[in-house]
Amino acid sequence: MNINFTYLPGDGIGPEVGAAAIAVLNATANAFGHTLDIEEHLIGGAAIDARGTPLPDETYASAKKTGAILLGAVGGPKWDHLKGSDRPELGGLLILRKKLELFANVRPAKPFAGLIASSPLKPKYLEGVDFVVVRELTGGIYFGDKGRDNSQENNISAYDECRYSEAEIERIAHRAFQIARTRRSKVTSVDKSNVLETSRLWREVVTKIAKNYPDIELEHTLVDAMAMHMLTRPRDFDVILTENMFGDILTDEASILCGSMGVIPSASLGEGSMGMYEPIHGSAPDIAGAGKANPIAMILSAAWMLRTSFGLDTEAAAIEAAVKAALDARQVTSDLGGLLSTQDVGAKIGEWVAEHVT
Repeated sequence: MNINFTYLPGDGIGPEVGAAAIAVLNATANAFGHTLDIEEHLIGGAAIDARGTPLPDETYASAKKTGAILLGAVGGPKWDHLKGSDRPELGGLLILRKKLELFANVRPAKPFAGLIASSPLKPKYLEGVDFVVVRELTGGIYFGDKGRDNSQENNISAYDECRYSEAEIERIAHRAFQIARTRRSKVTSVDKSNVLETSRLWREVVTKIAKNYPDIELEHTLVDAMAMHMLTRPRDFDVILTENMFGDILTDEASILCGSMGVIPSASLGEGSMGMYEPIHGSAPDIAGAGKANPIAMILSAAWMLRTSFGLDTEAAAIEAAVKAALDARQVTSDLGGLLSTQDVGAKIGEWVAEHVT
């Protein structure tokens, strides 16, 4: 099979963790008799420096054509002085998600046994934890009208509009219930309906959509309560459904359960097999170029791409087994207690795949 995808290394540690993931993909493709057809392009700060825009036309064209995008990281303090859509994050990553209609972000929280000791939570809270957060990704406050009002002298005000339509909520709710059917058949919808009108509409629409899935248990909870429950009783959750900003915050909190943000992949999905796959961590410019960056989240994102966009379940499972083996053997970077460089971790995981595929 020819695996054609768009590779966007991005900024900071993005190119380093990306190179490790590409090494694993090459080893996997060789082991299973596939070929890789990689279309590499610029995005974010790197694109601004080279092309004057965070999302060059050829980057978007490639992403739209292949329908499978592997992304390293975007942004950094070098570009913090830029405003609005000139910024790497808004003008690059968020606009690409919007243009590709990648409306559903899925992030897992399932601690590796070898990393439970790395979490600040007691092990008794982490045993059996296995949930995913399904976050609406192209609506809400991040994409609403925003600006500043300078009409009052010495009293500047700023605003960010949060707006959701029924159609946007219906679309993400269907995706969450469909995912729950492949898991343990429970959806927890998170909102702030005691205060926000958008959340009241969210709760109404999710409740309506749930009637199409009588086999799925639905519960509602407020976002502030969810922030506590996620740390005190995380085993109780299966699929957590929420809007854009709440999901952004809760998924970073969920990384605490896994011992490190550096091991958590994510998938931003559209209709069909369209998807963008990226680690949840940032560009970490303070360690860029030092060979210290943990590539596991990027490698697992690559595995997710194989499974979801290309239907290669066995290949994805081989990479995931290799990651588990590396963690168990402490063949990892220093942040996880290992001694290996970023590229060495990628090489070890690739070698394990090659050696264990028959």
